[in-house]
Amino acid sequence: MPEKTRRPNIVLILIDDMGWRDLGCTGSDFYETPNIDRLAASGTVFTQAYATCPVCSPSRASILTGKYPASVGITEWIGGNNHGRLTGAPYRRKLSTEEVTVAKALHAGGYRTWHVGKWHLGGPGSYPEDHGFEVNIGGYEAGWPEGGYFAPYENPRLPDGPTGEYLTDRLTDEAIRLVRGNRDRPFFLNLWHYTVHTPIEGKPDLVAKYEAKAEKLGLDRMEALKQGEPFSFVEKRDKYIVRRLIQSDPGYAAMVENLDENVGRLVRALEESGQADDTVIVFTSDNGGLATAEGSPTTNLPLREGKGWMEEGGTRVPLSVTWPGRAKAGARCAAPVTGADLFPTFLEAAGLPLLPVQHRDGMSILPLIRGAERLGREAVFWHYPHYSNQGGTPGSSIRAGDLKLIEFFETGKLELYDLAADPEEKRDLAPADPGTSRRLHGMLKEWRKSAGARLPEPNPDYHMRQA
Repeated sequence: MPEKTRRPNIVLILIDDMGWRDLGCTGSDFYETPNIDRLAASGTVFTQAYATCPVCSPSRASILTGKYPASVGITEWIGGNNHGRLTGAPYRRKLSTEEVTVAKALHAGGYRTWHVGKWHLGGPGSYPEDHGFEVNIGGYEAGWPEGGYFAPYENPRLPDGPTGEYLTDRLTDEAIRLVRGNRDRPFFLNLWHYTVHTPIEGKPDLVAKYEAKAEKLGLDRMEALKQGEPFSFVEKRDKYIVRRLIQSDPGYAAMVENLDENVGRLVRALEESGQADDTVIVFTSDNGGLATAEGSPTTNLPLREGKGWMEEGGTRVPLSVTWPGRAKAGARCAAPVTGADLFPTFLEAAGLPLLPVQHRDGMSILPLIRGAERLGREAVFWHYPHYSNQGGTPGSSIRAGDLKLIEFFETGKLELYDLAADPEEKRDLAPADPGTSRRLHGMLKEWRKSAGARLPEPNPDYHMRQA
């Protein structure tokens, strides 16, 4: 097949808190996502894709910089600061403008660069327009829709529409307007939806649809939520972790279906404007689904836990890449990939020079789209030295091949899993295989040193604060 000479448009659809199993094509039998399923089927689906952190700001910084959160210095959602037996490690409260973001690199290469939706990487002076985006619609320091999903939005970077307008519809309208108005240059559309982050606010008609569906399937009569252990940090010392056992929340399902409708609308706009064949579309999420706190609206089972946790449910995310003529329709790839890989992937797709000093932790995944089985790197890493709002405790982890090691900083405990045989992380192999645990732990510590990773410290007034 002859190579196309026109640089492709690039569309990144990033969903907030969408879990690995929140789509029909990834195993949900309650949520309905026909448009996203169709999009995924038209390209390559990555079955072992990961966010670089179990919470949002760090993983978003990774996507833009091609670096792990520890390398960027943003290891917590900006504004988070919980304490338990340890104090959360210090972290940057905004993305440094010294970083050469993928938007800056694409803009320098002739691309129009548009950001639409959530930002949460700093306030004035560190908005999207300060990081290479020509257009910023809706992106500011907030990590969730402060005014809710129905107008008025209370968003200083998004003029209000008519009362009752729905945020996901509006952001898609803005993205479609940009797409339809473009003709002379390739574009990078960074569409970062606020949905499906809390507050859980679906359109009433869709909520009613899923209430009826849950009743028809008998889900309303099943145990959906189970109270677990107390939170281990001071700020929630009187509260308990609550895990969702089944996907059955009508409000969340309504938000997912509305998102799906809007993805379909955007794809149709690309088709109707004659740009679909020249467009790379990437669909993914910034971390695992919210499964253990704050209403626990979804579950990632059979993967353990969810947003805010080092286990697979916290970092495994959906990822599909559609590129007509390049990404084979219906292909599935099991190689581990991360959000940091998108930067070099976009540069290679655009035919622009790679910037390995900048995107030092990412590798282009285009070889996988072309049929390669793996990328050839030894391991991928995570570092989250904080107490999450969802119950996770400070730790680091490494995946090398099929083996995954988690280090928990409160206790120093190491857990080792073979994800090929045990993706649910039920059988800890560390006690029976201390040699492998030591080897992977050594690799993890060496990586932390090279990344300049900061560690939490003992909290000297923990007991006093508990009193």
